[in-house]
Amino acid sequence: MLAPGESSAEFLRSHDGVKRVPSPKLELFIKDSFLTADHCARLIALIDANRRPSTLAYFNGDEAFRTSETCDLDPGEHAVQQLEGLLYDFTGIDPVHGEQVQGQRYEVGQEFKEHTDWFTPDGPDWEKYCSTSGQRTWTFMIYLNEVEAGGATRFKAVGKKILPEKGKLLGWNNRNPDGSGNVNTLHHAMKVRKGVKYVITKWYREKPWG
Repeated sequence: MLAPGESSAEFLRSHDGVKRVPSPKLELFIKDSFLTADHCARLIALIDANRRPSTLAYFNGDEAFRTSETCDLDPGEHAVQQLEGLLYDFTGIDPVHGEQVQGQRYEVGQEFKEHTDWFTPDGPDWEKYCSTSGQRTWTFMIYLNEVEAGGATRFKAVGKKILPEKGKLLGWNNRNPDGSGNVNTLHHAMKVRKGVKYVITKWYREKPWG
């Protein structure tokens, strides 16, 4: 039985078509065609309707560190409810441990430089973002469209670069077995060179969200 806020390699691999990136440095999984083309299109429309400039939990002084746009998706929308159901079936994580689903939009030249999704204990953003719900456990990201050029997600520590494909899901464990943040999850949403890139991001926490 999975612990609260947790998925596992064994649970994820129990689904057809799930591949694990072959590295002991992190638990990183890929599932093609997780969402249908129609579902992707409906989520893209929601992102376009309510997008805003992306922000950082802790500003590091680099104005160009994250240049995309973000949308906090309304949990009352049917497409979002369908997504939450699919993610629950896939991850085994109780939805109460999930942050609000976010969508991101990247135009040509936009990126999110190398970063991790977990928070540094006792860091400047820990109390604000983690005092109630704890550390981020897992991240699941879904590409909603193909990109004409650029826009890959690069995990430098394992030499893996994943290209956007409509409906493809990536998932990774943000922590080491001892619960500390895994530095090998450092990843880079690389610049879009041609076209527009849309993604969905879902983060889970150790404790119920909010």
